[in-house]
Amino acid sequence: MFRKQVVLLLLLGVLSIPAFAGDKLNVVVSILPQAYFVEQIGKDKVDVSVMIPPGGNPHTYEPTPGQLKDLSRADIYVKVGSGVEFELAWMDKLVSFNKNMLVCDSSKGIKLIAMTEHHHEDEAESRHHGEEDHHHGGKDPHVWLSPSNAIVMVSNIRDAMIKRDPQNEQFYRDNASRLVLELSDLKQEIESMLANLPTRTFMIFHPAWGYFASDFNLRQVAAEECGKDPTPRQLAGLIKQAKDLNARVIFSSPQFSQRSARVIADEIDGRVELIDPLAKDYINNLRKAAELLAGN
Repeated sequence: MFRKQVVLLLLLGVLSIPAFAGDKLNVVVSILPQAYFVEQIGKDKVDVSVMIPPGGNPHTYEPTPGQLKDLSRADIYVKVGSGVEFELAWMDKLVSFNKNMLVCDSSKGIKLIAMTEHHHEDEAESRHHGEEDHHHGGKDPHVWLSPSNAIVMVSNIRDAMIKRDPQNEQFYRDNASRLVLELSDLKQEIESMLANLPTRTFMIFHPAWGYFASDFNLRQVAAEECGKDPTPRQLAGLIKQAKDLNARVIFSSPQFSQRSARVIADEIDGRVELIDPLAKDYINNLRKAAELLAGN
């Protein structure tokens, strides 16, 4: 399929590699939170395209011909750089479409942490069902969900934009500084919201919030891995664990099925709440996640 897309775009003449012409920077990003950072730094001086659209799953998404066309015009590609599966599968091919675009590793300088261990009742059974060590090589790729890491990402993105468009350096620096202040304020706000939790442990389907948990002295218990539903035996173990934790809320991601989460919630007389690791409205999304955790 990928080769057919390449041939089609070549025939349509859209794989030219333009240099930045001093109008707007064309920036392509992998995920929506990055688009938020780019837009806040670049304002009206950037056009942003997102590879993984709303509702898309970074573990399985494949780019469309239209996205590849956008990529051929890009001045900058901002990758997450932390082991997101979409980038592991596609980054080399995407770069081959436009060898003149600057590739920005937005997670440069961020220390990766281990992926939260999944808490299935029977580890041998988990491996039997194909759930070996996490497909990110044991490291958690969801770096953007920490406000502290977001500040680093903003700096990396700012520097790439300045490198490609030096005539607007001060504009990018000023906007990035304002965004860093907002992120610092957000971190303090969330710290206050979560200061007096009765428990600092929460159970979640798809363990994307490890860096957030690290920032705020929380512990996420992963009820699944790689989007796979637990087996009946594993589900029984998770229900017991949720009861032991006195959990009243099971958190889940909208990109994955909530079926098993609802089964557990029913068994503990609790509820399922969705917290989206890929929402574009970054600051309000993290604030909403914190509010839900504070009410857990």
